[in-house]
Amino acid sequence: MKARINVQESKLAGKVVRQLVGAAQAVNESGLSPVTQELVKIRVSQINGCGFCVDMHTKEAGAAGETDARMHMIAVWREATVFSDAERAALALAEEGTRIADAAGGVPDAVWEEAARHFTEDELTALTSLIAVMSAFNRLNVIIQQPAGDYQPGQFG
Repeated sequence: MKARINVQESKLAGKVVRQLVGAAQAVNESGLSPVTQELVKIRVSQINGCGFCVDMHTKEAGAAGETDARMHMIAVWREATVFSDAERAALALAEEGTRIADAAGGVPDAVWEEAARHFTEDELTALTSLIAVMSAFNRLNVIIQQPAGDYQPGQFG
């Protein structure tokens, strides 16, 4: 399988990706827990059907010490006992924020309020920005059919 556009060779694609990476870097430097960030990246990518990003972020999370048991449970987090209340609130916000087209009212107040119980305003800003940035990465990769499976942890620095 080969991507429709080679992002590494395309000058324009490179510019776009650098901007997305810059936004992601701001989130990385925000103080939002790296574990929470990886959980959200994986869940958003699962929902959006981005195999490349699921591959990348499960491998990055594993390299950072996340357990296989928790990673296997992300897609069914509501039934799983392995996540903290804060992680559950982040995953709920990630799902609602990713599926905004499915709900006429957007993110329900109850989901936002639960997230606000666990995260500061800056962390909420980072979390919502992360959901948006991951969705952008996911859509780019899905549209160009970026192959999944060969990612190596740390591959992009």
